[in-house]
Amino acid sequence: MAFQIKSYEEYKEVYARSVAEPEAFWDDIAANFYWRKKWNKTLQWNFKQPDVKWFINGKLNITENCIDRHLALLGDQPAIIWEPNSKDEPHKVITYNELHLQVTRFAQVLRNNGIQKGDRICIYMGMIPELAVAMLACARIGAIHSVIFGGFSANSIADRLQDAQAAHIITCDGAYRGAKDIPLKNIIDDALVSCPFVKKVIVYQRTHTPVSMIKGRDEWWHDELQKVDDETAGTTPAQEMDAEDPLFILYTSGSTGKPKGVVHSSAGYMVYATYSFVNVFQYQPGEIHFCTADIGWITGHSYIVYGVLCAGGTSLMYEGIPTFPDAGRLWDIVEKHKVNILYTAPTAIRSLMAYGTPPIAGKDLSSLRVLGTVGEPINEEAWHWYDEHIGKKRCPIVDTWFQTENGGILISNMAGVTPAKPSYATLPLPGIQPALMDEQGNEITGNSVSGNLCIKFPWPSILRTTYGDHERCRLNYFATYHNMYFTGDGCYRDENGFYRITGRVDDVLNVSGHRIGTAEVENAINMQEGVLESAVVGYHHDIKGQGIYAYVILEKEPEDAPLMQACILQTVNRIIGPIARPDKIQFVKGLPKTRSGKIMRRILRKIAEGDMANIGDTSTLLDPAVVEDIKTGKI
Repeated sequence: MAFQIKSYEEYKEVYARSVAEPEAFWDDIAANFYWRKKWNKTLQWNFKQPDVKWFINGKLNITENCIDRHLALLGDQPAIIWEPNSKDEPHKVITYNELHLQVTRFAQVLRNNGIQKGDRICIYMGMIPELAVAMLACARIGAIHSVIFGGFSANSIADRLQDAQAAHIITCDGAYRGAKDIPLKNIIDDALVSCPFVKKVIVYQRTHTPVSMIKGRDEWWHDELQKVDDETAGTTPAQEMDAEDPLFILYTSGSTGKPKGVVHSSAGYMVYATYSFVNVFQYQPGEIHFCTADIGWITGHSYIVYGVLCAGGTSLMYEGIPTFPDAGRLWDIVEKHKVNILYTAPTAIRSLMAYGTPPIAGKDLSSLRVLGTVGEPINEEAWHWYDEHIGKKRCPIVDTWFQTENGGILISNMAGVTPAKPSYATLPLPGIQPALMDEQGNEITGNSVSGNLCIKFPWPSILRTTYGDHERCRLNYFATYHNMYFTGDGCYRDENGFYRITGRVDDVLNVSGHRIGTAEVENAINMQEGVLESAVVGYHHDIKGQGIYAYVILEKEPEDAPLMQACILQTVNRIIGPIARPDKIQFVKGLPKTRSGKIMRRILRKIAEGDMANIGDTSTLLDPAVVEDIKTGKI
């Protein structure tokens, strides 16, 4: 695209302009997209409220930018290549022409089922092309989709359905993920026990698992498609959307037990997701981009679906996991499809490192041009392994940092254009103005300094609100520092001005790149019969990056401690899902609390890490002796 940066010098010039003339800069970027009606004001913002609006009064539909505008030149080019979980099942190639037909037909299915602009649609599916089709069909008619990761439990789904008041659901009978068959429809049915407002459940048949289908509520995807006339569907226009109309809600864990519904806009999100994709990965026409993330997370939204398709790219989707049926699967996929860009998580890299180099032997990885990491900072050892064994020291590695709330990558080197440094995200993208802040609210200037990472100025894909609770959005992101967006992350800026993310500064864990609120896990543990109280912290985990360490107070001494631990794990699995299961559970008699009753997690983190020498002063605790008991019983 016209806005692709080609050199480090150009980056510096473009970045300087983006800070000096942000509105003119983003005007030029947005002009590369298809608009039904051009905006008459570029930006209106106030971080105090917060209130951010981009491309005001502009009219568009994101699917016309993802699909329609490419048909004349790229109609026969693959839009999505899908690799199934099983090696024995054939892969699928969906061209832009075919994607257009599938999306318009399913959009008509949604209309036939009474779904209108502004309705919230929950999507709970496996990693199949129909998941992308469902998202795009929702966007086509102006419905607001909320994709829920397939690993969440019925209870977690119910929380999200209730918060969004999503009266329509799109799901599958089941999903394949590695050696597991996940009964998605059964999990949805369990969630709907507490969600009587749900009117329709559309079910795609993937695993042919026996499922309950309730008359009048549940419909098969394939049956509904048979009611659609191809010619009618193909000529039905996309719903005209205002630039600030919501595109989707994506739930993310917060420091309280209730998940936050992050809302992204139609236009700003589109512009930034595409801009960041083209520049960070230096995407070239015809290349195959393989992002291994689940679409249930923001990475999948931006860098499997919207950003890639808006750029006219080819996106490879994989249904399974990197180690199924063996640790060579990712490399098989790269070789088979001649993948050019591989974008994965440090957790996956560390997991594959554990198998050594035999699974790579004999695999042709010569098509790879760019490697990327996402979800958490990558440690140096994993970076060098990735560089040496996968990139053969000829592929730049982009270490990307962003959050659900950001919509797209905010800090990262650009592949082969700006410098890389192992374990550093390095430099902000144009339009992103980072600031490091101290605890007193003062900006920390200069280099070789650490602080809390904030952003001074809005970018197009900044979150607009948390669904149904704007005050929560203000308190979480805009109330900590005056006139700043607070990321919740700590950060170090080195002598060259490169940024390194040092981890969460609030009570949120980052497990395998997934953010999980400590309160959410504690609430689940506390629901187990016999549990009095719990506290959860993160600790260094060689594979996941962060593991979950739970300190649990029981009502009475357990007769069978391992059984009680297993019961707690089962409860967490049931309430949240497998991703939130603690790695270690230590039964304790008390927790380190201040006299006001606040749990001193700093102390618990030090013990979990085994850093007993740096626990610090405990004299202000309500009962300092508790700390010694916990240290003695550490797992």
